[in-house]
Amino acid sequence: MTIGVRPFSENDKQWAYGVLFPKGGPSRVASRQALHDPLTLPGFVAWKAGARVGLATYRLDGEECELLTLDSVVENQGIGSQLIDAVEDAARTAGCKTMWLITTNDNTHALRFYQRRGMHIREVRPGAVDQERTTIKPEIPEVGNDGIPIRDEIELALEL
Repeated sequence: MTIGVRPFSENDKQWAYGVLFPKGGPSRVASRQALHDPLTLPGFVAWKAGARVGLATYRLDGEECELLTLDSVVENQGIGSQLIDAVEDAARTAGCKTMWLITTNDNTHALRFYQRRGMHIREVRPGAVDQERTTIKPEIPEVGNDGIPIRDEIELALEL
């Protein structure tokens, strides 16, 4: 079955909130010691068989584009790759030269996924998540995937 991708719209916001924040709470994502509300940013929604199956949000900043969120309801079907392609196209159209993102040290699945798509580790910020948890986003869990303590930000980038 074909996956379609279209721009994120106002009609998607309630669904997107549930995908991005399944435990509730404020709609905010920490990145480089700043908070961003992905529900107010541009993005793309993936569709399959008439249902929403993925979401990507991004923010433009000069010649760079930050891929702020990427979520697939079902994995290993090309949803994330199609959403990344859509964000890359939007970034190029906007004149960006680089697309980058932040993940955390516990997210080994994401590190593998992004590097397979040509991204490289641009920076590692030890203790950055610990600092964000203390200063701007106390709801960040202490422990993440596979029981790994969440401490560090890892920034990956792709030259466009």
